[in-house]
Amino acid sequence: MKKLYGLLLLALAGAAMAQIRADGSSTVYPITQAVAEEFVTRNPQVRISVAFSGTGAGFSKFCRGETDISNASRPIRKSEIEACQKGGIQFIEIPIAYDALTVMVNRQNTWAQCLTTAQLRSIWEPNAKVNFWKDLNPAWPNRRIVLFGPGTDSGTFDYFTEAIMGRAGSSRKDYFPSEDDNVILRGVTGNPYAMAYVGYAYYEENKDKVRALAIDGGRGCVTPSRETVLNGTYLPLSRPLFIYVNAKSLERKEVRDFIDFYLSPAARRAIRATGYVELPDEAYRIGQALVTRKKLGSFFSDLPPGTPLAKFIEELRKEVQ
Repeated sequence: MKKLYGLLLLALAGAAMAQIRADGSSTVYPITQAVAEEFVTRNPQVRISVAFSGTGAGFSKFCRGETDISNASRPIRKSEIEACQKGGIQFIEIPIAYDALTVMVNRQNTWAQCLTTAQLRSIWEPNAKVNFWKDLNPAWPNRRIVLFGPGTDSGTFDYFTEAIMGRAGSSRKDYFPSEDDNVILRGVTGNPYAMAYVGYAYYEENKDKVRALAIDGGRGCVTPSRETVLNGTYLPLSRPLFIYVNAKSLERKEVRDFIDFYLSPAARRAIRATGYVELPDEAYRIGQALVTRKKLGSFFSDLPPGTPLAKFIEELRKEVQ
């Protein structure tokens, strides 16, 4: 009887605990998870679950009202906005960091140092004729390029294909897809002829195991880094990262407190610790203003890929003018 009473008390305590649900991008996952862990240490009465089903799958859940926050590595699409409207979900779009989408290879790959965007397109386009490293350069190995990348529900997949192929979703299908970036990393570390693309934080965390390629977007070879994102030279694979917050959820104190914390200077340390590039302080102040004013909808659904950080901040300013 005492045991049953104890279990009942635990169940009641769990039911009373405030809960916040987040899902979506595997790229944004480590940011929201890091901020959530820091928030919960200060607010132990709140439980935050953070999952990573991919940006697209995350928006599907969000627009059905299953989550409070949707992590996204690309802006929401018009079709997803329509799905949210049908589901009666209003939302606030908040940029939280910048990413340098990184093309990486095995550290035993000593031949490829830089690829042009045209070469990347020739590798990843549908029905690609480039299958071996020597197809790019006759001096390179006559070995098949083993490709790993995000699944089709991933915002990283959408962003990369739009930036490189010119159309989101346009990609060869004979690669190894996964929504888990750790699986992609293991694929590259396990094969000297492999190539993949992931968010910068996953590369930064494993740069002793893999190597990033420089990308020539038309102005010479530039490697992904915090500096090249900030100075706008790593193009076209620099991109903003977002969270989308259900406006109804914001009426709950625990959700509002968490979003306020997410946009606070204390959370910036957590963002930096993940390896992503935190935005200028002004951007987080604008984000807070969007929340305070309850500015609903998306302002970046038409944002072209490769928008430099400075231009992005300029566009963000317009939202509070």
